[in-house]
Amino acid sequence: MAMYIESVPNRHSPPAVLLRESYREAGKVRKRTLANLSCLSAEVIEGLKVLLRGGVAVPSAESVFTVERSLPHGHVAAVLGAARGSGSSGWFAAAPQELQPLLQAMLVARVLEPASKLATHRMLQEDTATSSLGRVLGVGQCSADDLYRALDWLHDAQGGIERRLARQHLVDSTLVLYDLTSTWLTGRCCELAARGHSRDGKRDDPQIVFGLVCTAEGCPISVQVFKGNTADPATVAAQVAKLKAHFGIERIAWVGDRGMLTSARIAQVLKPEGMDWVSSLRAPQIAQLAAEHGPFQPSLFDERNLLELASQHFPGERLVVCRNPLLAEERARQRLELLAATEADLSRIAAATQRTRNPLRGEQAIALRVGRVIARFHMAKHLALTITDTSLAWARRIDAIAAEAALDGLYVIRTSLPQDQLDAPAAVAAYKSLAQVERAFRSLKTVDLKVRPVFHYSEQRVRAHVFLCMLAYYVEWHMRRRLTPMLFDDEYLDEASARRASPVVKAVRSEQAKAKDATRRADDGLPLHSFRTLLKDLATLTYNITHTALNPEAKITLTTRPTPIQTKAFTLLGLNPACTQ
Repeated sequence: MAMYIESVPNRHSPPAVLLRESYREAGKVRKRTLANLSCLSAEVIEGLKVLLRGGVAVPSAESVFTVERSLPHGHVAAVLGAARGSGSSGWFAAAPQELQPLLQAMLVARVLEPASKLATHRMLQEDTATSSLGRVLGVGQCSADDLYRALDWLHDAQGGIERRLARQHLVDSTLVLYDLTSTWLTGRCCELAARGHSRDGKRDDPQIVFGLVCTAEGCPISVQVFKGNTADPATVAAQVAKLKAHFGIERIAWVGDRGMLTSARIAQVLKPEGMDWVSSLRAPQIAQLAAEHGPFQPSLFDERNLLELASQHFPGERLVVCRNPLLAEERARQRLELLAATEADLSRIAAATQRTRNPLRGEQAIALRVGRVIARFHMAKHLALTITDTSLAWARRIDAIAAEAALDGLYVIRTSLPQDQLDAPAAVAAYKSLAQVERAFRSLKTVDLKVRPVFHYSEQRVRAHVFLCMLAYYVEWHMRRRLTPMLFDDEYLDEASARRASPVVKAVRSEQAKAKDATRRADDGLPLHSFRTLLKDLATLTYNITHTALNPEAKITLTTRPTPIQTKAFTLLGLNPACTQ
């Protein structure tokens, strides 16, 4: 026998809900009605159905579980898991036990919500938390002073952590990328603050300068902070000493731009230390090379857009001359526009010298106004000026313009590496990979991690702050590589670059990436994201603190069920959002 509940249609009236029993008689299944349950509520009827199926009927979920707090959690689980997968537990293993979760919290918070340490402290506190980070790491009761103590420990541990990263990434590497940037400071109390060449156009504020060492793929390894008035080449010696003395790397090739790895720096620092280099020549050196080897005709670059040669002025080096036709067209266009703009302003000055009322007079007065125009457009080398007390005249220097135009689109890569270690196309590709460092600077300074504004004044905390930002970018770099199928990033860029006829040619997005751009969806049909918007989507997976009516003191944590996008993200990262302890 078996009892069950059946709903029987009742013409124009509500259906009749009957409790029935089924049984066998003479080999046939028969049933009989035991009770009419139509008068009971739907909730009670559903409970009876559960009981009849062998289950346990409970009151409604609202009366069983009370949700005390619901916090954004998915983005915390993703970044914290990625940080641990990148080795952060090992980085902080030597710290005092109470500081280790604080260091993890500051690292993850820098990726999620970059802010001052005081704002990070408020974000972690249980009463003011804006994410589950403080609860997951058990630092919801920490003080702001605890964060500063953790930051001070990080400053002292920087060398050891960087050595760990160098052993992991540079043991089998040939190239390292190095570049420098600056960021401004407010206030006048920081020992590192000084006025220097600002890469951000903030000439009115003091600044600091920091150099970033990356692998050939753009993975950050080391960062060093300098005074704000330190010139680019002056930082090279410190970085070479760090790699050789502290990291134990005897020989490696430095990739830096022509303003960083100058001829003087190569002769004074890299050569004596036995280091190799990949850099480029300045415009006067290119002109000297062209005069030595004769004019570089465009027909020389028809097949590969590059040619390799040697010069007595650069002994022991290989020179790779590259020509980019698109760059040549752009420079020719810019030159004509600048000449036209300069002549337009000069025409106004000439008209001022000839006007009837209050004409501009005096050779010095005219020259001052002309100087401002020339300094603005930098066209003095292409114009022959004639200034008198009463007039201004000019003419284009045709020979100078033609000489410069002959070098349009040309740039020369210089390297000390032999052909068997780095051929000409690979040398060009290595130099162009400096764009990876520029991308790191964009993430550090503006897009993601926001190293500025700097809220610290003491030298060691400024250095620790910049180092913390570098570690956060290290975590983000690895996350981006794993999450590429969900992002607008081109996951087939390396394959597309390998198919290019020459590394001089501008890189183009792969067909798969173009399809991403057109459809805004991945191959599985799910929407694509930027890194920031994906973190926001992950944050909708919440961390819920609940209790039951039977035992209000026992807290039960529940996470919501991931959406398809969240499931895909955690699968790519190899993480379970419910396991964050």
